[in-house]
Amino acid sequence: MGRLLNILKGIYSVILLLVSVVLVQGLIFNQQTKLSSEVHPVFAFFALWGSVGCLTMIEGGQGSLVGLAPVNRELYKESHRIAYKCSIVAHNGDRLDRYLLGRQFMVVLVVFIVNMAGAPLKDADFWGLPSWIKTSFLTSGIAMILFTCMVGQLNSQVNASHHMLDYLNNWVGLFTLYVANLIEFSGLLHASYLLQLIVGNLAGTPIESYEDPRTWLESFFFWFRCLVSFAILGLCTSVTMIALFNDQTTVWEGIPPGVSVVIFLFLMCVVGMLEGMQIAFFAAAKVATYERGEGIFARKTCALLYFGENNNLPGFMVGRQLCVVSCMFFIARVTSVDLEEDEENIFGVPDSIQQVFNTGLLGAFVLTILGSISWQLVASAFPLAFIQNPLTYFLLRICLALEATGICQAAWVLASIHKKIAGFERDEVYIGTAEERAKQEMADDAAQLPLGAGHMIKLPGFSEAALKELLQKDPSIAQYIKKVLEDMKFENDEDDEDDDDDTQGCTEI
Repeated sequence: MGRLLNILKGIYSVILLLVSVVLVQGLIFNQQTKLSSEVHPVFAFFALWGSVGCLTMIEGGQGSLVGLAPVNRELYKESHRIAYKCSIVAHNGDRLDRYLLGRQFMVVLVVFIVNMAGAPLKDADFWGLPSWIKTSFLTSGIAMILFTCMVGQLNSQVNASHHMLDYLNNWVGLFTLYVANLIEFSGLLHASYLLQLIVGNLAGTPIESYEDPRTWLESFFFWFRCLVSFAILGLCTSVTMIALFNDQTTVWEGIPPGVSVVIFLFLMCVVGMLEGMQIAFFAAAKVATYERGEGIFARKTCALLYFGENNNLPGFMVGRQLCVVSCMFFIARVTSVDLEEDEENIFGVPDSIQQVFNTGLLGAFVLTILGSISWQLVASAFPLAFIQNPLTYFLLRICLALEATGICQAAWVLASIHKKIAGFERDEVYIGTAEERAKQEMADDAAQLPLGAGHMIKLPGFSEAALKELLQKDPSIAQYIKKVLEDMKFENDEDDEDDDDDTQGCTEI
């Protein structure tokens, strides 16, 4: 029965995806999107598919680089030369942290570009579509959300969780790695390092570095970039808020400016919570059982995550991805500046600069630092505050409910097709299991994966099998789940309740 249900979910999810793709292409070639109307439909078409293709590599590349961090790179030096080059770039010193910082902005930037290329204009109309189709797929943004989430993100994450070496072993993967590092080096996001230091001090935990102390010249260059980044963040926030309060954005008609500001701040908080939850779930592995507190929502969250025969953590990952992408598209709609012809430019800037404001990229910058990175840093330092937060449990329920609908089931179909076309093989074919590597005196080095306050390492795993493999490879996660089980067992003994089913799935894993 469960297999039949999954097949039915896959069928209707594929149908929804195909309808979404067709409608998005129809918008573009009927010049009903921002880029297609202002530049050219062909440009918008290639911008859309190019951005989504880049997004697949960014998402899959992150999973591959994080997963391969503890593995001795000499094991795949000859079989996967490009993946080996990627490892040299990303797995030395603090480079993985720097890559993750730049990569975070790349994701938000790509989603905003996709929004400009494929999202409908106000009152978009073509092919004489019925109003209910336009409302359901276009006005709501569901077509763009499903297209971006399944084609650009989930299917690549599914494949990258099992085929890290093959997925990373291409020049596009190396290119996106260099671009992410270049973004970080530019200093655009260096305001995040100020937040990192503040969070570390508040947590009473100094930020650990795997590199030698900076020279005076390196320190000057670092703090100069922090200052410039902070100034840019202030400018972007000011422009965004002025546009919102003056009703100068592409937000839906009829929404008052004050409500637009509330929507913007609310969606920023939701994205931040969803980003921080992954970090908190992983960071809690380092916290002793008795230190987690007696919060009811902490216990309920842990019980829900590890409930039943099928672990709910991968389900949360899928539902979370759908929620984050939805919020990003809504924020892009709310923050994209749209001035009337007779309106004066914001701050009286020249038209060329105002055109940059109009792209919505300023909102992407604000979202990256204040709505994403900062929350991840806070969660890395204060995981208990997230786990014990009632909103965490509420969002977890929403994510699991979204995944249970099967609306993203087509991502697994796409992943299977991509796997067959690309000829992906599991990593064990090339480098063996963790136990086999240990016997060859090439054991994994968990110290290569930086964790704790100030580090944005997220918990991977998009299938039950992948999670089981992860438990074998990473003792920290196994220890975390063991502690959760001990807590739940203690509560059951104390309350004399028969809740054995709540821990069955965890015990089997």
